[in-house]
Amino acid sequence: MSLVIAAAQSASLPGDIAGNLAHHLRFAIAAADHGVRLLVFPELSLSGYELGIARENAVRPDDPRLDPLRRLAQQAQMTVVVGAPLLSEEQLHIGALVLRPDGSTLTYTKQHLHAGEEQAFVAGAGGPLVPVESALVALAICADTTHPEYAASAAARGANIYAAGVMITANGYAADAALLERYAREHRMAVLMANHSAPTGGWSPAGRSAIWSEDGRLVAASSGTEEALIIAREQQGGTWKGEVFAASYPC
Repeated sequence: MSLVIAAAQSASLPGDIAGNLAHHLRFAIAAADHGVRLLVFPELSLSGYELGIARENAVRPDDPRLDPLRRLAQQAQMTVVVGAPLLSEEQLHIGALVLRPDGSTLTYTKQHLHAGEEQAFVAGAGGPLVPVESALVALAICADTTHPEYAASAAARGANIYAAGVMITANGYAADAALLERYAREHRMAVLMANHSAPTGGWSPAGRSAIWSEDGRLVAASSGTEEALIIAREQQGGTWKGEVFAASYPC
């Protein structure tokens, strides 16, 4: 079976963990219907990019509210990466929770904070490469993608997919997308970027979530800020075919 990866370009309601989880579940069900094996959501997708209420909306890896999404990941044999304020030993990180098909949960914590994020969060230590079928996935969160040395290190550790949950505005999109295309081409990694589809935390994201192949070719991208699943299927010979499916379940 060829590998199928997807970015969920989704909207988040501020501080509504239950509502956002239900929305994530709808995306994940749709992804499972398309045979997706890796599904990545935007930065802080469970809480919204809401720095002022981050601590009160923190989650832990064993949070029982994640159980419906965890069960779906097992049933669909899909790795689901969601963004959330992650509490670890009383330190608050911008984190990604990796719900795996075997029922386990891995974590990734953002290593490089944007200016202002230090008011609510501390920088994290990253995380391990994530096996998805025959691939090894390096995770990143937003500002991590602006550090070329991290992409190089991920490739050196054996990653062949680089997957980032982000919150990128129109002003920063061109520069950030150019970096991601460069990482794909230079390090021979497929690169996935999942951006928000609606305003969050006072910011207006650009949307335009995208996937690039190992030669830097744009495989699939949303056209704007519509809610969508951006999917890439690995073809025989190592090429990728992209598809974009508009979501019909607004947050």
